Amino acid sequence: MIDQFVRRARNAFCVVAIAAAFMVPAGAVAAPKVVVTLLPIHSLVASVMQGVAEPGLLVKGAASPHAYALRPSDARMVAAADLIVWVGPGLESFFEKTVESLGAGKRVLELGHDAGLKLLPVREGGDWEVDDHDHGHDDHGHDDHGHGHEAGDLHVWLDPGNARKIVAHAVKVLSEVDPENATRYAENGARTAARLDGLDAELEQALAPIRDRPYVVFHDAYQYFERHYRLNAVGSVTASPDRTPGARRLAQIRGKLTRLDAACVFSEPQFRPAIVDTLIEGTDVRTGVLDPLGHDLTAGPDAYFALMRRLADSLRTCLAPAS
Repeated sequence: MIDQFVRRARNAFCVVAIAAAFMVPAGAVAAPKVVVTLLPIHSLVASVMQGVAEPGLLVKGAASPHAYALRPSDARMVAAADLIVWVGPGLESFFEKTVESLGAGKRVLELGHDAGLKLLPVREGGDWEVDDHDHGHDDHGHDDHGHGHEAGDLHVWLDPGNARKIVAHAVKVLSEVDPENATRYAENGARTAARLDGLDAELEQALAPIRDRPYVVFHDAYQYFERHYRLNAVGSVTASPDRTPGARRLAQIRGKLTRLDAACVFSEPQFRPAIVDTLIEGTDVRTGVLDPLGHDLTAGPDAYFALMRRLADSLRTCLAPAS
């Protein structure tokens, strides 16, 4: 009698276990495979996808999008993706041929062209000054509607206003690709937009005391951040991160540091800080590090917020008047 009861219980358990294996939630089945090129954009897309799926990330660690090479594992991830999100060929040049080779059925979101972002023109030569402190968030640049890939500077995520648009567009596209989870995407998008509003107000207040302090960056990657928070960047060490500045260029920047009484020169984790050390040798100019990509941050919904706060902290630390 007991043996019979045990057999029936075992059989019932097996039936329940088999049924449970097939009873996968509809949202999990429908969740699209998404691949994003850069960590800051990945973070915003991951915020929208929370509770549905985790997007894949291509450029990891200290790798630069200016000189990245796809690995076989990257190629497999892209081939399996339902949606691919990148900024555009003006930034991730390594990815352009991959996008061109994709089949017609692959959904690709090119943020610099498709998301209605505010785009700023590329500054030429690396020898520029921001001397108009009254420029507002919308006075420089334009919304990109049909201007093509060459429309401007593509470090677009460093303006929180653009980050909000990226989130809104991600909600729209993901809802089209995966309508079963549209409600979740909309809720996550609203929550992320509120977080971005809070972050923006926080950074506005934090950066106000050092707004007029002149400084030089390693390469011109921070224009959106500078314009949005009305900071006083006066030039870049190199006009291109792929090109080592020559003696003449270093002499020009060194003269500018003295002429404008610049407080700080910033290097970047991906590029050689020795050039910056040479540049400031014998001066009172301080050095700091700015990282527009968050190379050492853990990928996920919080990475964008950590990146932006760290930029603000680095600027405040280096530009604070000497006590």
